[in-house]
Amino acid sequence: MDRREALINILGEGEEPITGADLARRFGVTRQVIVKDIAVLRAKGFAIVATPQGYFQPKQHPHQRTERVFRVLTIQHTPEQTEEELLTLVDAGIEVLDVSVDHPIYGEFVASLMFSSRRDVLAFTKSVRDYSAPLLLSLSGGIHRHTLAAREEAAIDEAVHDLLRKGFAILDER
Repeated sequence: MDRREALINILGEGEEPITGADLARRFGVTRQVIVKDIAVLRAKGFAIVATPQGYFQPKQHPHQRTERVFRVLTIQHTPEQTEEELLTLVDAGIEVLDVSVDHPIYGEFVASLMFSSRRDVLAFTKSVRDYSAPLLLSLSGGIHRHTLAAREEAAIDEAVHDLLRKGFAILDER
């Protein structure tokens, strides 16, 4: 059994969320490897939820797949517009799986977000303010990518239309 299959089994059988650090220790890999594994499993349709307490699979059938569509959106805006961008997406029923930027020296930086509600977004933007933390987009002139997931393609299309209407620059959709 490979690591990703084992992850599905562990998350499906667990009663409590399991942190990425705990999973990394179990498999003898870094937490970032686990984050990538989780992203791949989600892209394959496995329902895996991320919380501050860790990852878990909702209690249905442990191998049940959810039908979702995915899109990578490249967008540009100022750090001050981050909350509005993310709220526009989650309010449309879209899950924002990650954010990535390209750095001219270090290459690609990817951070898992897993935002699916206003609550997630507001907690994130509050933390950014509380810690005066720079956003990844500050490394790339505001240009960044999000991997988006939704139940229907139309939800993503509508959110992109709303972002354009609000003046956000959509640079690429894949």
